[in-house]
Amino acid sequence: MTDEVWSGPVVVTGTDTGVGKTVVTAAIAAAAARAGLRVAVVKPAQTGDDSDVDSVLGLAAPPVAVALAGYPDPLAPLAAARVAGLPPLRLNDVVSTIAGIPGDIVLVEGAGGLLVSLGDGWTIADLAARLGAPVVVVARAGLGTLNHTALTLEALVRRGIDARVVIGAWPAQPELVHLTNLTDLAGDLAGAVPDGAGTWDRSAFRAAAPDWLGPGLYGRFDAGAFRAQGR
Repeated sequence: MTDEVWSGPVVVTGTDTGVGKTVVTAAIAAAAARAGLRVAVVKPAQTGDDSDVDSVLGLAAPPVAVALAGYPDPLAPLAAARVAGLPPLRLNDVVSTIAGIPGDIVLVEGAGGLLVSLGDGWTIADLAARLGAPVVVVARAGLGTLNHTALTLEALVRRGIDARVVIGAWPAQPELVHLTNLTDLAGDLAGAVPDGAGTWDRSAFRAAAPDWLGPGLYGRFDAGAFRAQGR
């Protein structure tokens, strides 16, 4: 349930690319830090020029934030490694590294969606299973999110992995599609981050983050009240 507090390794994935995983990761890091936890953030594979770790540091300033591998092309990690002629990440190495990172909560941000290959033959779903970690699924607010979210959650349920849903970019002026999606969206709704939060300055972001997340993610977001907008 959404009020059971998660600690240890927690994986953050998305229903697709560009849904707000990094901002949600930063929000959880900020909320957990305000609750007094030691927070670490890990990005197993970073592709392209933009650094998700730098974004998280800029918004939430966790004491530990690292990327384990970087590839220059903005592709899925396995493809990016192949194109660059670099060795792909090995699942055993990533599991061992994450296990050695100190922190009350260690947030592990994936790349793309749940079943995108991070290395040769493994995905963020495989990593979550090996870590015994629950998963935060970051979803879009608008059209298409019902199917994408349901498929992602179904894949997690089949693997016996606990999951919660956080809307990655909730619009300031929601339209009918956004409001009806609140009623029909699958899974435990554990938060909604406002659209554009990734552009906020650090102090404002860290202060507001608990308002965007449910108690199980160190916040005070009321999913029932929020979903009532769609009725």
